[in-house]
Amino acid sequence: MRTEIKTAIIFGIIIIGGVVGLNLVFYSIETSQTPNTTEVQSHSSSDAIDKSNFKKAPKLVGIANYINTTPEELAKEMEGKVVLYDFWTYSCINCIRTIPYITAWNEKYADDGLLIIGVHSPEFEFEKDFNNVKMAVEKNGIVYPVVMDNEMKTWKAFENRYWPRKYITDSEGYIRYDHIGEGDYEQTEKVIQKLLEERAANLGINVVSTEPLVSIKEFEHTSLRTPELYFGYNFATGRNQLGNSEGFIPGKDVEYVIPKDLQLHNYYLGGTWKNLEGSMKLVSDEGVVKLPYFAKEVNIVASNEAMLSIFIDGEPIPSKYAGRDIISGKVNIAEAGLYNIISSDEASTHTLEIFVSDPGFEIYTLTFG
Repeated sequence: MRTEIKTAIIFGIIIIGGVVGLNLVFYSIETSQTPNTTEVQSHSSSDAIDKSNFKKAPKLVGIANYINTTPEELAKEMEGKVVLYDFWTYSCINCIRTIPYITAWNEKYADDGLLIIGVHSPEFEFEKDFNNVKMAVEKNGIVYPVVMDNEMKTWKAFENRYWPRKYITDSEGYIRYDHIGEGDYEQTEKVIQKLLEERAANLGINVVSTEPLVSIKEFEHTSLRTPELYFGYNFATGRNQLGNSEGFIPGKDVEYVIPKDLQLHNYYLGGTWKNLEGSMKLVSDEGVVKLPYFAKEVNIVASNEAMLSIFIDGEPIPSKYAGRDIISGKVNIAEAGLYNIISSDEASTHTLEIFVSDPGFEIYTLTFG
């Protein structure tokens, strides 16, 4: 079973002040519980801060490529800055939902001493491709430095296990904040402000403005929604998500037949599919993915050029359910990545069918919101 999983439990750790103060926030995506927050004890900028119990951030190691920077530029830019390390990968919907906040913080606080570094640690092989990542960086309006951690060496140096995850260090490089997953944006921004105030006080310059916080409508998760469904045999181990009786046969081409009775939260394949470690690859001329689900949003992670026809409850998808990547009831898989196929105002139970007539098409995951 993979340990590098996108989180179902979100928690934050904030450490600020002369005595180690801890703020633990637990938030379950699956149950959409409201985070419980404990206020951090504040200290004036003149207080001495004992950092003996704080960890220094590890160095960036094993970086395959640099985007929006060079190794020399980044090393120089990190000196004396408050640094937010954002561990992400571009086909992760949880990561994508956090990016508008991160880009807004970059625009707002970069001149005050904040440096944001996107640490792109891939979940799937196609996310190691420089052109794919660069395209995603541009698509999401990211102008801060992004480093490609293709071998997960920086991920391991930070002892990370989750996408997305944010670490924030003070101007001396000590980790003062740790947050896993989506949410707690106001709290995170307040930490940024506090650490920039500390930096300003140390430098004897004017402190950062406490102007209104960034305000962006946060995505509201559906309680008890269908969990993320994995199509690669290595990712799906122990999850029992593939409903076909044929099951997984690693490395083999398997002819699947969709049964009459379908179980909620399971997916079913029709046609011949090659069982790969991270995906299912269509071998036959035609194939079908069918699943009953409960959610208000559905996203697919796929690769290799294909045109997918999307049906809901046996009919072509109506406009009220069509996601942003749907055009006339179809999704064009033009490059490897994440595509939004269903988006509605309220969660409900439906049967989704994805019809594909392009051999070579690969499907990696379906995610739900």
